[in-house]
Amino acid sequence: MGGAMRAIAALGAELRRIGGRPRSRWAPPGLAAGTVLVTLVSVLVAVGAVGGSSPAEAGQYPAARSGPLGSCSPDWVTAWQTSPQAAAGAPAPPMLAGHTLRMIVRPQVTGSEIRVRLSNRYGTVPLLVGATSAARAGTGAAVLGATVRPVSFGGLPVVAIPPGAELLSDPIPFVAEAGQPIAVSMFLPVAPDRVATHPVALQTSYVSEAGDFADAVDGVAFRTPIRSWLVLSGVDVRTPRPVNAVVLVGDSITDGVGSDPDRDNRWSDALSGRLAATGGRGVMSVLNAGISRNQLLSDRPDLEGDSPGTRFAHDVAAASGVTDVVLHIGTNDIAAGRSAGEIIPGLARFADQARAAGLRVFLTTITPSVTGRHGTPQAAAVRDAVNGWVRTQGPAHADGVFDFAAAAADPAHPARLRPAFDSGDGLHLSALGHRALAGAVQADRLTGSPCLDEVERVRVAVSGR
Repeated sequence: MGGAMRAIAALGAELRRIGGRPRSRWAPPGLAAGTVLVTLVSVLVAVGAVGGSSPAEAGQYPAARSGPLGSCSPDWVTAWQTSPQAAAGAPAPPMLAGHTLRMIVRPQVTGSEIRVRLSNRYGTVPLLVGATSAARAGTGAAVLGATVRPVSFGGLPVVAIPPGAELLSDPIPFVAEAGQPIAVSMFLPVAPDRVATHPVALQTSYVSEAGDFADAVDGVAFRTPIRSWLVLSGVDVRTPRPVNAVVLVGDSITDGVGSDPDRDNRWSDALSGRLAATGGRGVMSVLNAGISRNQLLSDRPDLEGDSPGTRFAHDVAAASGVTDVVLHIGTNDIAAGRSAGEIIPGLARFADQARAAGLRVFLTTITPSVTGRHGTPQAAAVRDAVNGWVRTQGPAHADGVFDFAAAAADPAHPARLRPAFDSGDGLHLSALGHRALAGAVQADRLTGSPCLDEVERVRVAVSGR
């Protein structure tokens, strides 16, 4: 508890420091700084009991859906998420203390309420978050002023997230539209212990100069652009009819390396576009749980991230509305010297884990490479053995198999990527290659969203538009 009390003391000093400044949502009217501090201590005591639990065990998220619902009433679905890492094992940068984060994300579905998920998955003391807001993103760090909404947690404008935990906000009246970016801004009054980060966001977000700028509209204070997502790990949307979600788990290929920054042309984005174009029950929220350098069989949260099996509860089962999961992984295990005899049982274990959670699971073959340790003769032999098993034995363990290797390979030289699909390093795919992977997914095998069958697309009316 020593670390937690030090953090509370630091917050108390910050509250006293800002006590004489013009009021923001960080210090509500009629609520003295000492009252906020006492309230925050109460929050810590209340939530501390679940600090070491997974979100699913702690009851922070709805249970995963296991197929078509009996009711087609409005429901929550995770519309965007990312997979946090431990920031390379280092403490959070001091530059975050007393600064505001503005994270830019794109929801996959449309609805009239949202809630945000904040993460302290790798912290060892509570993560203190002050004023938090959500708004429609504008140009650069600016937001559309009429859309700014305060975010609360249990009715409070501040929250202390226990070590190892992630928390969902209260529902926020907010018009979210599929593909239209949202800016979630969070003031961090004191430096976090270790910040949950996704370093390969391929999306520009921002850190402000010193101060609480959660409600700032023009974005001028957000002088530091970054290509990482910090603290924010998910956004849920309440949709008029239930929309199911499919989670894509994998390494840098799923993370999107090789695609274009700020262009949303990862294979997850291409698959989302395919499903949206089908309309009706084919529509799903496509969630990206890729981590660059990730391995199926190794847990290194600071560098390669937790393995798919270890992070399953957080990154798959905890997603609202999830019914399906696709696993594309193995190339980094091969480069690390793992054998087919090790990788194949690992794939089977993940498939069993997903099925035990009531999800449909799909395995994929490993895309080819002739680069470095990924492309040695031994690596090619292991990849061929694993891919042979996926094609022939995978259906016995999964609900389907998608042949990504065949979709990406050069027909004249199957051990390497098709030239147009190569981003330039012989391993990662170009935007065109990512589109080819999305095209290899048999969309009719996915659960889809039965409640959207024969229903016209619902678009939430935006006042003044």
